[in-house]
Amino acid sequence: MAISNIERNGSWYDIYDQRGKRAKSLSTSIGNLEGFSSDFLIVSKMSWYDIYDEYGKRIKSLSNSIGNIVSVSGNTFVARKSSWLDTYDMYGKKINSRMAR
Repeated sequence: MAISNIERNGSWYDIYDQRGKRAKSLSTSIGNLEGFSSDFLIVSKMSWYDIYDEYGKRIKSLSNSIGNIVSVSGNTFVARKSSWLDTYDMYGKKINSRMAR
């Protein structure tokens, strides 16, 4: 299944698949939605980022000390910390780092 959209519905995040059907609902108590791609979603709660797969299973938790989430695309996401942009895979492993312009 691939994520096509995520909508907040009251106290739930509804995850829709590529056919537009609701595939999963997660409680908003998991945190604030930071972004999503077709493969995963990222939520923030207190001082943590939690990465969930398209089935709603938590893959990894990362400290928010990695910076602010800038973008989520494919199976990677980018976090900005100070003047650096760090690229992570959907499993929380840093795969690249570069200076921001």
